[in-house]
Amino acid sequence: MFRRSFLSRLAAFPFLAVVSGDSATHDMQVPSSPSQRKSLNIMMKSAWGSDDPTKAAFPFLHGLALAEAGHSVQIFLLGEAVGLMRKNVAEAVVPVGWPPLVQTLDKVAARKIPIFACGACSRARGVGDGDLANFGAKYGNPAIFVGLVEWADRVITE
Repeated sequence: MFRRSFLSRLAAFPFLAVVSGDSATHDMQVPSSPSQRKSLNIMMKSAWGSDDPTKAAFPFLHGLALAEAGHSVQIFLLGEAVGLMRKNVAEAVVPVGWPPLVQTLDKVAARKIPIFACGACSRARGVGDGDLANFGAKYGNPAIFVGLVEWADRVITE
């Protein structure tokens, strides 16, 4: 009896309580309409390249979903991710459970979501102006990177 009473008192402390059934996000309030949401400025940053197709696709898939939800999104690619701006690479990258990356990139470009590919990273990997033009991307640099971080309400690294 004492043990049961003691345990029920411990459950009153939120940091000790065990959530039963649903996860802790069960109580999270999700706005029911876009007009109830605050529009955010979101920077997506990624260095994942074609060697991991699913991870490489996430900044574009999530960036597109965020833009469709009414948020302002800009994408900054660095390292191996800049290679995704080559049309033949984007066509060959097929993330698990998702359409080929080129389809998502075409949608991102159609929504005019800005994509910046690190200039130094691009030059080192032979990614040229023509490659960037495929998806409306531009070369980025440290000053643009800093500007995006300062502009953003949220920076998402994928």
